[in-house]
Amino acid sequence: MKVLAEIECEIDEDQRLYDFCSGRFTELPSRKSVKKAIDQKRMFVNGKAQKTGFWLRGGEKIQLVDLENKPPKPYHLELEILFEDDHLIIVNKPAGIRVSGNQFKTMTNILAYNFTPSKEKDALPWPLVVHRLDQPTSGILIAAKSQAARIEMGRQFESKEIEKTYQAVVIGNPPKTFESHSQIDEKDSETQFETLKTVKSLRSEYLSLLKIYPKTGRKHQIRKHLSEMNFPILGDQTYSPPALKLKHKGLFLCATAVKFSHPESRKPLIVEIDAPKKYEKRLKSELRRWQNTMQA
Repeated sequence: MKVLAEIECEIDEDQRLYDFCSGRFTELPSRKSVKKAIDQKRMFVNGKAQKTGFWLRGGEKIQLVDLENKPPKPYHLELEILFEDDHLIIVNKPAGIRVSGNQFKTMTNILAYNFTPSKEKDALPWPLVVHRLDQPTSGILIAAKSQAARIEMGRQFESKEIEKTYQAVVIGNPPKTFESHSQIDEKDSETQFETLKTVKSLRSEYLSLLKIYPKTGRKHQIRKHLSEMNFPILGDQTYSPPALKLKHKGLFLCATAVKFSHPESRKPLIVEIDAPKKYEKRLKSELRRWQNTMQA
């Protein structure tokens, strides 16, 4: 366990731990990140982890600790590295791999095999992923290599300063542009969509290639919004109607672009990749089957 920051509690009136800590740690740029740290038992009061509602009386020593002190066992899988310096490593995550967890084959362990150690004074012993990417989703994944980069990237994600773009193949014939503001888990959410291409399909009438711009980052946001609008993503085993589920082909959703300010230089950084080749291949094969049937 590593102590990241320590402060003394100086208050005139009793105050809850959550309220007192909000805005007092540079490592925790928002109230949400404070709550997350407390829930993860990373906030200690006089040497003991406490809950959000714990009452401070004054004079306590409060520590923010890092519990990620067990080094990952490197998993030997070569990744496509899209960008790397002493602050960040950005890779193309393969579909079907969890970012973290109890399994050996995770992005945390794979990154430990692929990265070059940072020369920064606050270098992390291994890269730490700074955002979510679902197991079946492929594409751009960002990990921090220094503590300062980890904090700054967390701040940018919290304040919605990072622009992310996805591409997906969906079932249906959506309009040229559309959007969803449907709440997820009783929280506001917003996703904007652009239809790039639509083809006829024998199995599902139409398949379409979309470019997607999530403005918020709720869990399964893109998948849920598209399913609610009756344009489920091809290969989605959770949100597709049973009759239209595509088995053993994976989820046709990929994070294809990200734009943000570099955590050290503050200069704009844009990273882009092409959608997997199977997306265009699937559209062509569906259209060809439909055309052959119509000509028969």
